[in-house]
Amino acid sequence: MSDEDADRDDSTSEEGSECDDPLDDRIQDVIETVRDRVDPDEDERAHLEGVADRLLERAERAATERCPDADVLQAGSSARGTWISGDRDIDVFVRFPPELDRETLETYGLEVGHETLPDGHEEYAEHPYVKGKLEGFDVDVVPCFRLESATEIRSAVDRTPFHTQYLREQLDDELAADVRVTKGFLKGIGVYGSDLRTRGFSGYLTELLVCEYGGFRPFLEAVCDWHPPVSLDPEGHGQARFTDPLVVIDPTDPERNVAAVCSAENVARLQHYARAFLEEPDLELFETDEPKPLTESELRRHLERRDTTPVAVRFDAPDVVEDQLYPQLRKSLDGITRGLDDRGFDVLRATAFADGSCVVFTELAVDRRPAIERHEGPPVHVSDHARGFYDAYDDDPDAYGPFLDGGRYATERNREFTTARAFLESDQLFDVGLGVHVETALEDGYEVLLGEDVLTLLPEFGRELRSYFEPTP
Repeated sequence: MSDEDADRDDSTSEEGSECDDPLDDRIQDVIETVRDRVDPDEDERAHLEGVADRLLERAERAATERCPDADVLQAGSSARGTWISGDRDIDVFVRFPPELDRETLETYGLEVGHETLPDGHEEYAEHPYVKGKLEGFDVDVVPCFRLESATEIRSAVDRTPFHTQYLREQLDDELAADVRVTKGFLKGIGVYGSDLRTRGFSGYLTELLVCEYGGFRPFLEAVCDWHPPVSLDPEGHGQARFTDPLVVIDPTDPERNVAAVCSAENVARLQHYARAFLEEPDLELFETDEPKPLTESELRRHLERRDTTPVAVRFDAPDVVEDQLYPQLRKSLDGITRGLDDRGFDVLRATAFADGSCVVFTELAVDRRPAIERHEGPPVHVSDHARGFYDAYDDDPDAYGPFLDGGRYATERNREFTTARAFLESDQLFDVGLGVHVETALEDGYEVLLGEDVLTLLPEFGRELRSYFEPTP
């Protein structure tokens, strides 16, 4: 070997050692470990495929007996190869021709569902479907219309077959594996799920994002640089305009934002943990363990340390599904906190819980206000308004004033509510803007818990209280 060759080899060796990145290696090690956890093995895949084949055969036989032009297909993550090991969901879609009227579709759909799942039960989304179990798998048998385009849909479920077809064309084995890792990450940080309780990332959205950026790690790297509102248009439709913090135009329907349900908080949460993982990769970010319930002694310590006044409104949970309940709870939470703030009780932070009962939980910086409150009027030189203000309070025997403060009138009048409890127990609680079912539940009865009374929430909401008093991103 010549000296020049030897020098070149030494240089190459030195450059190679300089390129070694311990952080990069740690990130890859965590990803590989997670893949081992989330990738179904051959036996698990074979079991799912066998059960799915039997379900599809049953459903097709039952459907074509009623409508010869019907067909069936498997949809969802199990059809696209993006399901995580341990997931036990199979979605069977029964497609009927568009000439069929909706009432007949619903009738046929339930009949096919019950023949496919003899022990199944009926549930209702936009229209009824059958849900049940087979060999340990949770199965949905869903009727829909077979359409030429997702823009022609008659209900949301009509889109699903188009999503499955599109992603089957986009996903290869490597991207599907990265989707599984991404789902594990989103579950671990608490932002996976498009239900209205979570307001996070659906499976379909996750798959689109991984395809858009080319993998799990490129996705996280891109997320770190997001500046909401973020807009992605995988198929370049460029038609619809949305104002959500994250916009991903549905490749099969340009009028739909796949990420419409994602809250700004969950987009920010994803950004926080994307940065955290890339700076310090940790398997714990993929763990989904729930917090331990807060103990009574821990809650007492938090209350003593914070020296605020916790106030909770507790009532029986309305008999509605979660996707109806949680938007109404949030609306009620906003109304109640605004009502407390407007009356001077200074809400520090607030949240809502739901289980067998519902709780609107607020923490007040001020629980008691003086018997009077100041009310400023207009400048004296604004004659009409000033005269109206003066006349309104000049004859009020309970008001102090009107008097001059600088160049404007002012008065001090009796405060309607001097305590938060008095307001929350009054009829004015129903004027703050409550969710319709929440309002009905409150009309049936509720209790106000003040200060240490909130300790009685621990048996039902110990986990939620720990999350509140020990907050993390």
